[in-house]
Amino acid sequence: MSAGDRGKLPSHVAFIMDGNGRWAKKRMLPRKMGHRQGVKALERVVDACAERGIGMVTFYAFSTENWARPQEEIDALFDMVAEFADTRMTEYVRRGFRIMFMGELSALPDKTKDAIARISAAAKDNTGMIVNIALNYGGRDEILRAVRTVVGSGVKDVDEQTLSDCMYTAGLPDPDVIVRSSGEKRLSNFMLWQAAYSEFVFMDDMWPDFGAEQVDAVLKEYASRDRRYGSVKRIG
Repeated sequence: MSAGDRGKLPSHVAFIMDGNGRWAKKRMLPRKMGHRQGVKALERVVDACAERGIGMVTFYAFSTENWARPQEEIDALFDMVAEFADTRMTEYVRRGFRIMFMGELSALPDKTKDAIARISAAAKDNTGMIVNIALNYGGRDEILRAVRTVVGSGVKDVDEQTLSDCMYTAGLPDPDVIVRSSGEKRLSNFMLWQAAYSEFVFMDDMWPDFGAEQVDAVLKEYASRDRRYGSVKRIG
């Protein structure tokens, strides 16, 4: 990246991690091997974003729709999440990262819930880069949850800030840019409320192939965008 590109760094980059299964199939490997390589890609991306000064990263790891996948694959995914929390995320805590998880976590296996509860508690006072993992997450579910919270509170004068304060990301910046791997071009129920003014970058690379090179490509593309938030660019 050039010095000029670094002057327009996003504060929050969100990743839809897509293509693990296709990556494995192409290599005649079990799907769970694609997910394991996907975890390694997540590690590379976290390191690259931290080195480049990004304040927050969010990863779409498991959606509310992913329960329709084979049980063996689901079990392997959640075992990897627990393993990742107990190993690499422990290092992130030592580095001062704040670790967060968003979604309906109560439905996760006990082993996974225990692991993410431990790491979240250990990192709660950290002030470094925020690493946010979306597990059993759906954008529509999040909005419904926020509406129910507002209705239950009895608040009558509801505005955008009222709902934002009831989202999983309350008090955090919306994603400046949302990145999806593997060539697909849709949000798939990801951060629907927060994505109102996000830039989108769609990349052909499968998620297991992501690393510093792809992060730099995203940041370069973001730096080239003109974000007007509905206004007209002023000349002169």
